[in-house]
Amino acid sequence: MTGMDPIVAGRERVLIHQTKEWGEILLGFESKNRYELRSESGARLGYAAEEARGFGQWFLRNLFGHCRRASIHLYDSAGNKVGRGEKAFRWFFHRMEVFDGATRIGAVQRRWSFWHRVFAIENAQGEPVMELTSRLFRIWTFELTFRGQRVGVIKKKWGGLLKELFTDADTFGVEVAPHVPVEVRKLLLVATFLVDFTCFEQNQGSGGVADLIDVAD
Repeated sequence: MTGMDPIVAGRERVLIHQTKEWGEILLGFESKNRYELRSESGARLGYAAEEARGFGQWFLRNLFGHCRRASIHLYDSAGNKVGRGEKAFRWFFHRMEVFDGATRIGAVQRRWSFWHRVFAIENAQGEPVMELTSRLFRIWTFELTFRGQRVGVIKKKWGGLLKELFTDADTFGVEVAPHVPVEVRKLLLVATFLVDFTCFEQNQGSGGVADLIDVAD
């Protein structure tokens, strides 16, 4: 297996948990956003981290927030780099290019919608192949659809078997149907970081009334 295959291939669920400290891996760069990737059973699958790029990146982060340029790097459980996401600076309609190893496999593109938050999942040729949508009263849930049929979901504040392992709200669950191709699984995994940066970063750990709006499946 190559690239992000060890993380997503053959798995219907991957958990992404934001964390402050790692003892197992040296990145070679400073990072503000760090994540652990785990299986549904709790096995560590890998890591992800946003490259900070020193004081300049800190300044841009605080000045421009989720509009800033960002690079997210993904690693397997042994610390080998297996993929990345590249987000350009944009005021609106944020976009992240997705690389499996060194190969670009597609992108995630924010689309305009009056009521909902909508992202297009594009293949390597730039063609939209699936859509990721968070509806007005489902703010923690992003459904992946293909021709109108739900085939996957990204859900913040995931409440599955390992809910007790994570004590805060900064956890995403990524789920896909068994027939979803591995390339789409990789795109969906990286899409989670764009969703986090653009939809939740300013409200990390918040809850309250928002918790009551997103009704259960």
